[in-house]
Amino acid sequence: MVYLILGNKGSGKTKKLIDLVNAAVEKSNGNVVCVEKERLLTYDINYRARLVETDHFEVCGYDAFYGFLSGIVAGDHDITDILVDATLKIGGKDYEALANFLEKVANLSKIAEQDFTFTVSADEAELPARIFEVCEKI
Repeated sequence: MVYLILGNKGSGKTKKLIDLVNAAVEKSNGNVVCVEKERLLTYDINYRARLVETDHFEVCGYDAFYGFLSGIVAGDHDITDILVDATLKIGGKDYEALANFLEKVANLSKIAEQDFTFTVSADEAELPARIFEVCEKI
């Protein structure tokens, strides 16, 4: 399943994501991965979660981002949850491209049987309605 944490800047999305990462680590029988644009959450998330920064791997744009997530999934079959902060900063602010990306991630989630959670700095009304056909808002 693909979950979205929505809200404008300063609305507490990252704090909620940190809580979800830490809760996932406690309940998971596998591995939890937290993806962020730049290294900011090192001291906030449980050390047992794998923290990966996309800037380190020069990931930008939704095509590269999807490939990056697919590589993470393919490289470790024990991952149960992948949580991503700052989705629009990594992929871009094109909401149609975001919708296409999330549709592909929803398919990847089904294939890999893994949950994905993304923070998105936007209100629900700003986003294409088709996003909510494949994603659930938290």
